[in-house]
Amino acid sequence: MGTGSICKVAVCTLLGLCTAADPSSNAILRSMLASGRLTELRWPDFEALQGDADKLYKSRAYGLVWTRDGAPIPQAHALLQVIREATSKGLDPEDYDGSRWDGRMPRLRPRNAHPTEQDLAAFDVALTISGMRYVSDLHIGRVDPRIFCFGLENEQKNCNAADTMNRLSTTADVAAFLAALEPPFPGYRRTERALTQYSYLAQKDDGEKLLAVKKAVEPGEVYAGVPRLERLLRLLGDLPAHAIVAQPGTYEGPLVDAVKHFQARHGLDPDGRIGKSTLAQLNTPLSRRVRQLQLTLERWRWVPANFSRPPIVVNIPEFRLRALNDHYETDLEMKVVVGGAYRHQTPVFADEMTHVIFRPYWNVPRSIQRAELVPKIADQASYLVENDYEIVDSRGGLFEGAITDQTLTQLRSGKLGIRQRPGQKNALGFVKFMFPNQYNVYLHGTPAKGLFSRSRRDFSHGCIRVEKPDELAAWVLRGVPEWTPERIRAAENGAKTLQVNLPRPIPVVIVYGTAVVSERGEVSFYDDIYGHDASLDAVLLHGYPYSGWQPPAGICLQPRNAGP
Repeated sequence: MGTGSICKVAVCTLLGLCTAADPSSNAILRSMLASGRLTELRWPDFEALQGDADKLYKSRAYGLVWTRDGAPIPQAHALLQVIREATSKGLDPEDYDGSRWDGRMPRLRPRNAHPTEQDLAAFDVALTISGMRYVSDLHIGRVDPRIFCFGLENEQKNCNAADTMNRLSTTADVAAFLAALEPPFPGYRRTERALTQYSYLAQKDDGEKLLAVKKAVEPGEVYAGVPRLERLLRLLGDLPAHAIVAQPGTYEGPLVDAVKHFQARHGLDPDGRIGKSTLAQLNTPLSRRVRQLQLTLERWRWVPANFSRPPIVVNIPEFRLRALNDHYETDLEMKVVVGGAYRHQTPVFADEMTHVIFRPYWNVPRSIQRAELVPKIADQASYLVENDYEIVDSRGGLFEGAITDQTLTQLRSGKLGIRQRPGQKNALGFVKFMFPNQYNVYLHGTPAKGLFSRSRRDFSHGCIRVEKPDELAAWVLRGVPEWTPERIRAAENGAKTLQVNLPRPIPVVIVYGTAVVSERGEVSFYDDIYGHDASLDAVLLHGYPYSGWQPPAGICLQPRNAGP
């Protein structure tokens, strides 16, 4: 044995981190680790963790990690309890052999015999592999977001599995140790609590469906579904416990207010009418709400854990932007318009905002130019002038020629481009917020203010239109004293385009969560407008290991030349 190995054994023994392993136990452990497969596990192959597991046991001189004198150590019991409760984290205990541990425990220190070296080694390796899988899933998620072509990388969040399990096996508080590995965001914790709440509600609800109607139920009308409506809304908290429904068969009073509250929580116009969309949301099983919360927790784990400063977060299905403070609480909030669900989806990614441009030109992407503008120009020669467009050559110089068939051909081919001058008609409004990225997506204002009054707002070509560009500009430039709200308005109304570089970049994260829990604890659910929930669900239903799932063709249809 070399000096290094002797030192490892001495340190290991001195710290009480390992047991003295006899040669047969040592050989059994080595054999199990070398095979990369343990038949006792529900998912027996562990080649992906083979190196980490071997590193852990090598640091213990191939002694057992989780047992002492033939019995599990307290940390093993604590880890097994956490695994059994994995559903509270939106995870599946069976991924970590949740239902199998009770059958393994009697084999350790039975009354009339001693466990075999094989039993002890199998238990130890099984708990190590299950623990590593749990830690990874809790910390970075089960699924790599890049299989959906999301611009999020969770590799940078990978923790040293061997070191983590080493420390886990000696910590005084296993639950606290593992909690520190979870996403550090208040929104994640709120979503966890909501999952517990809705799991309880799903068990308590009777699941009755509200009666379908040919036309919307208006306030004041008789509706046979009122008893079920009252029970459901009381259960969900939309109808206060003290509220009195005067006439059980009539849809009126507190019930209408409760429906309005429910509608607001589900991305619907809070008009109090029970139409097709409202009825569909009311009849959505609460088990589906539980699943939405589980999927949202998975996506929380994909978000970068460390930001250089408080980020701007856009949640696509919610059609909402939030600028956060140092405590990850909302400083500024507003509606947004995102990319259309069909062919113009706004991508999910993270980057950093570097500058703001007042009175921007809009350089029309070639795809929009060819498919949308050229046909309009061909049909109406005055279209360019009326909408403040101008034609430019490949060097950005103005094209002064007439609109001929040759000009249209060059526009279709991209030899000539189109840009829109700054001003009232400019599709970007008076300010755009730049965070250079591979998708050519950015935040900007818009002259189409009426779109913000709609409940569903997926109308853009991929870029994100913001409801309050002036307020966002003031928040972005809050660390630059000279950029007061008055100066911002002056820049927007000025005569020239102006770029303002930020002294420090601001992280921008575009996320996709159909379940949102507000800082007040109110839980809202939104439609899966891009089908990302369905895709993630398909991966998770595939079962462990989730990396074996193959995405269907076309799942990566993300814009590369987005527009407003």
